[in-house]
Amino acid sequence: MVDLHVHSIFSDGSYSPRELVEYALTHNISAFALTDHDTVAGLPQALFCAKELSGRVCEANPEGKTVEVIPGIEFSTEYEGRDIHIVGLYIDYTNERFTRHLEDFVASREARNEKICSLLTEHGVPVTYSAIKARFPGAVITRAHYARFLLAEGYVKSMSEAFDRYVGDHAPCFIPREKISPTQAVSLIRAVGGIPVLAHPTLYHMSLERLKGLVAYLKQAGLQAIEGIYSTYSVSETREMQAIAKEFGLAISGGSDFHGDNKPGLHFGTGYGKLYIHEDILDNLKKERQSN
Repeated sequence: MVDLHVHSIFSDGSYSPRELVEYALTHNISAFALTDHDTVAGLPQALFCAKELSGRVCEANPEGKTVEVIPGIEFSTEYEGRDIHIVGLYIDYTNERFTRHLEDFVASREARNEKICSLLTEHGVPVTYSAIKARFPGAVITRAHYARFLLAEGYVKSMSEAFDRYVGDHAPCFIPREKISPTQAVSLIRAVGGIPVLAHPTLYHMSLERLKGLVAYLKQAGLQAIEGIYSTYSVSETREMQAIAKEFGLAISGGSDFHGDNKPGLHFGTGYGKLYIHEDILDNLKKERQSN
């Protein structure tokens, strides 16, 4: 079993990269892609731990199993007013031009976070960005972190309430992110040897005709795969997404979109209990990678 869409504490997940590696080794996950939002900060730790623990019998790996960590990223992009996510697999995350682009994203994100803190303060939640960063050291701060802060400080009783009252899309403290286009994300991923994947297409709530238009547009830009297996898909949605992949000559990827405690009930590798991504999916993506 593999899982090609996983998040860590370096974006909006609750597991450290080391914890993800240890979980994979004890839960029959032979490979996973760490695809944090707009950052590669967790990859060195994940890759180091996989190398350190794979094949070694120890407390963290009692059966001496091996795990492959796939260097990845998930870009948040905008297309016709919608938030579209592009996952990159097998990226060269050390490429200097690529890392400069990510630094620009960080600067934009930090300016946004300062504005969110000002709005929260105006709405009765006095907080500074430095306090948020101190609470979540090393993390790329997202709205999930604000929600966890609000919950821990007693301003709300649940994560969902935090989004509804403060930081959700239609809440008073929401500030939209500056986003690149999906074609730019595809180009960035291809430029560093990665495989660009259209993530969870059903979540965009497009008509089938409009979704196919997006896929055709991205295919022309260099898209190579679609998430044809995903935690929230119904049987019919899985069939439909895989049919689109076939129609446009794209490979199939799949992932749980694991976020740990930030998505309760959604498990690494198995999603909501029925997800299973066979190693053949990864083998086909590796063949696709050779065409880059």
